[in-house]
Amino acid sequence: MLAAHVNGERHAFAELLRRHRDHLWQTAVRASYSTEDAADSLQDALLSAHRGAASFRGDSEVRSWLHRIVINACLDRIRRNKLRQAVPLSDESVAEPVYARDEFAELETTLVVDAALFTLPADQRTALVAVEMEGYSVADAAALLGVPEGTVKSRCARGRRKLLEHLKKPHP
Repeated sequence: MLAAHVNGERHAFAELLRRHRDHLWQTAVRASYSTEDAADSLQDALLSAHRGAASFRGDSEVRSWLHRIVINACLDRIRRNKLRQAVPLSDESVAEPVYARDEFAELETTLVVDAALFTLPADQRTALVAVEMEGYSVADAAALLGVPEGTVKSRCARGRRKLLEHLKKPHP
């Protein structure tokens, strides 16, 4: 599809995006501080991929190439925004019991884990997301992030430690 796009086929890029949109969106959401930043980063990434399609060398799969462009766009936006602190809307929160097969409890757990991910530095978060959530091998994650394998391993190890510390603390 990418080659067809480069050769001028009108709907090839749209089809390529249709095939990968869910993965790219989830990647952007996990690598960004907010859904607004994720949407902006994804838009920047897709524009960059559209413009740079002819430069794709074929050294990796198109999905991996798109994944890397999205990660880089997210990191660029984080660098531009620097650190933005979230302000809670209310201090009033009631701990609710967790029931087996409770969809709301599962959603709450997902939100807690996602929030904990955003306490990590961007480099540790992107390494953990690539390896633990996206299922990339350390070697593939290193190639995607453009760093040595040892760097991915150390970022993941430090990120896991910080996540564990954060999740052990009581949260309102």
